[in-house]
Amino acid sequence: MGIEHVQQVAVIGAGSMGHQIAMLSALGGFKTYLQDVQEPALVKAKEQLTGHMDKWVAKEKITQEGKEKAFTHLHFTTSMEEAVQHADLVIEAVVEKLDVKQKVFRQLDDLAPEHTILASNSSTIVNSKLATVTARPDKVLNMHFFFPPLVMDCVEVVKSEKTSDETAQTGMDFCEKIDRTGVLLEKEIYGFIANRLLFAISNEALYLFENGYADFEAIDLITKKALRHPIGPFELMDLSGIDVGYYANMQLYQETGDPKDLPAKSIEEKVKAGHLGRKTGKGWYDYKEGGN
Repeated sequence: MGIEHVQQVAVIGAGSMGHQIAMLSALGGFKTYLQDVQEPALVKAKEQLTGHMDKWVAKEKITQEGKEKAFTHLHFTTSMEEAVQHADLVIEAVVEKLDVKQKVFRQLDDLAPEHTILASNSSTIVNSKLATVTARPDKVLNMHFFFPPLVMDCVEVVKSEKTSDETAQTGMDFCEKIDRTGVLLEKEIYGFIANRLLFAISNEALYLFENGYADFEAIDLITKKALRHPIGPFELMDLSGIDVGYYANMQLYQETGDPKDLPAKSIEEKVKAGHLGRKTGKGWYDYKEGGN
């Protein structure tokens, strides 16, 4: 199925990634359903998107008419069946846990039309592990958006051995339609490209911190000043969500059984304490009023 046949899109999961991916789809002119099992998550998503689009209007990145038109394309629902029953492309954006994603893909395979492409926004999990629970492995791929999707101009489009060329090309063409740069990976690998590079940096940063070579603020400062990264590795963990990295490491450990793939001790401590970064007001840094 080519991009010319993609009329309706569904995004599953209204969290920090899903609601913004849905807005990109709506801005691209696609009738889009944003689904989440929690009604409060949908209410929050609509409020956040309204705020983002109001800022875009104020900055003249979009007209008021363009904003209103995008919202006419966007629909919110707690029903997965309603969201996907007429969808041509579904993008899953739920928590980074294999068992949860597989459960979602089983449901999607049952509820979506046979022609529907099923994509995962997973930042680490390869799509072949999700395709195995469906009857359409040729129509499954990764479309890894980066946080925040409304800002970041990159999508890793990843094929498995069973993903068809047509499916991959439709994914790439969809990126173009929503004004994002799609980059095709012909072979799948855990973490894809960007996150494998980031893992190398963050793992080394955590090693240096936990072994007392420097505090995390100093490591962030050196990364920004000497390497000219826009933010340091600990700031990036806070921005992305410390739990995201934690679950990614746990998934990798479950696959390899290698203790070196377990989350760093300091990461585990923060997850257990609920200090997950910006979204909770505290992570490596304190984002609450009066904090650093």
